[in-house]
Amino acid sequence: MYNYSKKLLLVIISTSLFACSATQSVSKQPSDNEATHSSIAATYQGTPTIDGQNDAHTEGTLTLEQIMADPDWMGRQPLGSYWGDNSESVFYTQKEKGSPLTHLWQVGSQSAHEAQQVAISQLHAVSYSDRVTNSKGTYAAWVFEGNIFVKALSDAGQDAVRQLTQDGGEPKQLKFLNDGRLAYRRGNRIFSVDLDSGFSQKLVTWEFNEAPEANTEPADYLAEQQVELIDYVAKKRKDRQLKFDQQKLLARQNNTLAPEAFYFSKDDQWVESSISPNGKWLLIATRKVQPSRGEDDLMPAYIGEDGRIESKGVRQRVADAKPVNHDLWLLDLTTHKKYSLSYHALPGFNDDVLAEVKRENARAKGTTYQTNRLPRDIVLMRDWSWDQSAIQWHDNGQQVAVMLEAWDNKDRWLATVDLQQHKLVNQDRLHDDAWINYRFNSYGWLHNTEQLYYLSEKSGYSQLYIKPLNANASALTSGPFEVNNLTLSKNDEYIYYQANQKHPGIYEIYRVNLASKEIDALTDLNGMTDYSLSPDESKLLLTHSTLTLPPELYVQDAMPSAQPSRLTHTISPEFLAMNFAAPDIVPVKSSHTTQPIFSRVYRPADADNSKDEKRRAVIFNHGAGYLQNAHLGWSGYFREFMFHNMLAQQGYVVMDMDYRASAGYGRDWRTAIYRHMGKPEIDDLRDGVNWLVENANVDRQRIGTYGGSYGGFMTFMALFTQPDLFQSGAALRPVTDWAHYNHGYTSNILNMPDVDPIAYERSSPLYFAEGLEKPLLINAPMVDSNVFFQDTVRLVQRLIELEKQDFETAIYPVESHGFVQPSSWLDEYRRIYKLFESTL
Repeated sequence: MYNYSKKLLLVIISTSLFACSATQSVSKQPSDNEATHSSIAATYQGTPTIDGQNDAHTEGTLTLEQIMADPDWMGRQPLGSYWGDNSESVFYTQKEKGSPLTHLWQVGSQSAHEAQQVAISQLHAVSYSDRVTNSKGTYAAWVFEGNIFVKALSDAGQDAVRQLTQDGGEPKQLKFLNDGRLAYRRGNRIFSVDLDSGFSQKLVTWEFNEAPEANTEPADYLAEQQVELIDYVAKKRKDRQLKFDQQKLLARQNNTLAPEAFYFSKDDQWVESSISPNGKWLLIATRKVQPSRGEDDLMPAYIGEDGRIESKGVRQRVADAKPVNHDLWLLDLTTHKKYSLSYHALPGFNDDVLAEVKRENARAKGTTYQTNRLPRDIVLMRDWSWDQSAIQWHDNGQQVAVMLEAWDNKDRWLATVDLQQHKLVNQDRLHDDAWINYRFNSYGWLHNTEQLYYLSEKSGYSQLYIKPLNANASALTSGPFEVNNLTLSKNDEYIYYQANQKHPGIYEIYRVNLASKEIDALTDLNGMTDYSLSPDESKLLLTHSTLTLPPELYVQDAMPSAQPSRLTHTISPEFLAMNFAAPDIVPVKSSHTTQPIFSRVYRPADADNSKDEKRRAVIFNHGAGYLQNAHLGWSGYFREFMFHNMLAQQGYVVMDMDYRASAGYGRDWRTAIYRHMGKPEIDDLRDGVNWLVENANVDRQRIGTYGGSYGGFMTFMALFTQPDLFQSGAALRPVTDWAHYNHGYTSNILNMPDVDPIAYERSSPLYFAEGLEKPLLINAPMVDSNVFFQDTVRLVQRLIELEKQDFETAIYPVESHGFVQPSSWLDEYRRIYKLFESTL
C-alpha cells in the first residue's frame, strides 16, 4: 500500500540532538538545567528541520541504576500546555523535582521571554485550559476548584476576571447560550446565569422516579373501603388534590417559578445530556441501572499502612459484562414535553452482524444457529481520546447531531435529530466487520452553514470528510495516512489537523481550505508534533519531540514555511550528557502483507556485518496492541529506550517492531488480529528475526524477546506457539486469558466470550502453555488493576501442572500496572538483563 522508494523507507536518524536555531533567543526555563542545551538536528533523508548548533557530548556509559532511577533526573517535560487569552503567552504545568507536586508556568510566545511560575493566589485567573468562549469571542468561562469564573476578553483591566460561584459545587458542561447567558450542569439540573445582572435560574431538571401525584390510588380493598365510607379521609384527599392542582397551575402560568422536572423510570440513570445554544431543547441519554462490577470483583493489597490486607474493588471482566443500551430523549423546554428517539431510522439497527461468527461457534459445539434479527443495543460513541461530547449542537441551536455506536462494536452512526418530527435522521453509517476504532471519531458543525465535518476510516485510513445535511459527503483529505486532532477556524475557512502523511512515523501539522480543498503543510520537523491554534488563529503552539529528546514547546506562525521558535528547555544536562544513540527506523519486509513492518533497530557502535562473529539480539514487544512505537518522536517507553541503548553498548542488536495491530498504519493493520490475537503479531516477529539474521549479523540461536502488558502476552504466545523463534523471553504484567480482561478493549477484537469462545481460546496463552520449551521470566505486579495478578497465578499453576521447569516468577507487592517505585523498575530490569545474559 505504501508507495515509498527503498531510499525513503530506510530512514536513518542521526544521533545529533535537536534544538532551536542559533539565531533565535532561548528562554531560561524553570528546571535544574541552567546550561544552553543541545541543538535539534535530527535528519530525515535530507528534509530540513529546526537547524542549529550542535553541542559536544561526552561519552556516557549506561547503567541500570541510572536508567531506572526516578525520571526526574532526565528533566521534567512541560505538560498540559495551552494558550493565554491574548495569543501572546503560553501556560504549561511542570512537576517539581523530587516531589509529586506540579506548578503552573507562564512564558511569552517570543522565545526571548523568561518563564514565570504563576502565583498560587492568581491560579484562578489563568487556569483555563478547558475554558469555553461565546460565539462572538467576547467572553470566556471556566471552572477552577469547583467554582465558575468568567472573563471579558476585550477588557485588559483588573475587573476582567469575575467569580460567579464560590460553593465548590463542581459545575460541569459550561456553555454560552446565544443570548449571552452562561449555562452549566450540576447533577441532574442545568442552570443559567446572566453575566450582566448576575441573575441565576434553573433551566431544566430531571428525576428518575415516579412523577408526583396528589393522591395515590387505593392499594387494596380495605383502602378502597376507607375512602368510600369515611368522609374525613375523602375530604383530606380532595384538599390535597386542590392544593396540588393549584401549584401545577401556578408553575404553568407564572414564569417566575423554576420549571417542573422531567421524570424518567426509576430503573434508569443519566448517561449524558446537552442543552441547545438557544436554550429551547435538551438532548439526554439514559440507560437501565446495572452494576458495572460484581461484589466479588476484588483484589487483595498486601502492603498497607495498617499492616493488614486491604480488599480493593476492581473492574468487571469481559466474561461478566452485560449488554448496555442508551435511550435517547428529546426534551422540549418550552412546552415541557419529552420525546423518545427511536433507533429504527438507523440503517442496520437490527442486522445480525455476528451471524457467521455464531454459526462457526455453533458448529464447533455440534449445534446450528439461525439468524436472529433483533434490535441491537446502541450507545453514545465513546472515543478514548475525545475531549468532546457525542452530542454536538450547531451554533444556531436549530440542528443537533449525535454519534452512536453498536454495543457489538460493528457500526458507528452519525445522525441528526429532526426537532419538529422528533426523530433521528441518519447522515452516515460506518460499518466494520471487525470493530469500529475507538479513535478517529471527532466531528462537529461548521459555524456558518449547516454542514458536518467528521473523521472516518471508511477508506481504510482515518480521513476528513464534510457533509451537507441529507446529501453526499466529500473527502477533504485522502491517502495512506491517518488524520486526527481537528481544529475548525472561526470563519470556516480552514480545518487544521495532525497527520503522518510524509511517513507513518512522522507526524506534522496541516490545514485544508474547505472551499478549494487545497492542503498546506504547516510544519516540517520530522518527529512527533502536536499543536494548539492560538485564540487569534495566527500562531501554533507546538509540542515536539524526536527519537532522542523528550517533548518541548515551540511556537510558530500558522502559515506554511514559517519557522518555529523554541520556548522551553526542560531536559537536564545529565540526560544530554548520556549521548544516546538514535535507533534506525527500518522497514522489515512482511511475509503476510504488502506493507512493511516499521521497526526501531538499535545497533552497536562498532557494528560491522562483515565480521565473522555473530551478535546477540533482543526483540521488544510494545504494549497496548494498538499503539505505535516505531515513530520518529520520543517514546513513552523511555526507560526501554535507554535500556536498549545500554544493550547496544554491550554488543546487542535490539529491534522494536510495530507488528500488525499497531497504531498508525490504517484500518487493515489494526484489525489483522480480529478473532485471533497472538498469531499475526508472532508471524511478524518471525519476519523481524529473519531481518536481523540477514541484515544485522545476528545469530539466529541467540535472540530473546520481552515486553509488558500486551507485549507480555506476545512473549507468551511466541514461546508457547513458535518455540523455535526465541531462546528466552520475559513477560511483564502479562495477559494470560483474555476472558479475564476488560470489556471495552477485548470485546472489540474477540467479541464476547459467550458468543465467540473460539476466538478467546485460540488467543489466550493459558491454552498453549504446554508449548513452553525455552527459559521464561514472568514479572507480575500484585496490585495491578488493569491486568489482574490472577492472570499470572493461573498460568503459573498451569505450568506447574504441566511439569514445566524452566520458568521463574518475580512478584512486585506494591506495584500496579505501571510501575512507580524506582526499586521495582531496577529489580525488574536486572532480572530481564540477567535472563538475556545467561541465555543468549
